[in-house]
Amino acid sequence: MTALIVQDIANPFHFHQGDTPLLVSMPHSGLLLTSEVEQGLTDQAKKLPDTDWYIPELYDCLDTLGVGCIQANYSRYVIDLNRPVDDKPLYQSKTTGLFPDILFDESDVFKTGKQPNQDYKAQYKRQIWHAYHSTIATELARLKAKFGYAILFDAHSIAAEVPMLFEGTLADFNWGSNAGESCDTRLVQALEHTVDSRYRQVTNGRFKGGYITRHFGQPEKGIHAIQLELSQATYLDDNLAKQSQYQLDADKLPTIKQQLNHLMQTCLHINLI
Repeated sequence: MTALIVQDIANPFHFHQGDTPLLVSMPHSGLLLTSEVEQGLTDQAKKLPDTDWYIPELYDCLDTLGVGCIQANYSRYVIDLNRPVDDKPLYQSKTTGLFPDILFDESDVFKTGKQPNQDYKAQYKRQIWHAYHSTIATELARLKAKFGYAILFDAHSIAAEVPMLFEGTLADFNWGSNAGESCDTRLVQALEHTVDSRYRQVTNGRFKGGYITRHFGQPEKGIHAIQLELSQATYLDDNLAKQSQYQLDADKLPTIKQQLNHLMQTCLHINLI
């Protein structure tokens, strides 16, 4: 079979270089689809329900603080940037892979026989996954050389209730440091202490950090990585979310944005040399 001629993918991510030791990664906020993926999606998947909704808007303090940011433009249904490129499972419990085939509600991502073929997948690995990860690696090395250490903050969000992934209702703030291996404990403790008591939080519970946190976090080499899985109940309109309509809640938004601003400032004020 002749390989398909695949056009180049434009702008797989947005990267803004900062002037602090902190880099924020947003691998699951992308909304773009390639035509091959879009044509094969089920009606439910076309609503992009497993997106980390509005993460860039929640962290709009980054420019003011001088913090660098890398933000995915393509949806995780094209390729999941927080999974290893060899697609080895990160958790023993049920989860989704590098090229998701089920949604978090366990329904199909693609219509039968409509998944992108191996040629497209190879392209997505090369032009999206490797490009994103190589940019992170280069920037962390630059920050480490300049400041003596670097912090990678991997910013995520998820619905408060996802029976496939966890029982019950998720805490508001879910920290992951790969069971303490991806960053200095001082960073974890400082962030925990910054979270207002109105919010519930847990560290290394169901979410211990995905591939980005586990791969880049090397505290013994001065590079610290931590993941925040933020419950979408802290900022989305709950009633609309149940109908697969994802809108910010105007009442919740100012409070959660202020809290995230404080967390970013905590990362900036801690010295991990």
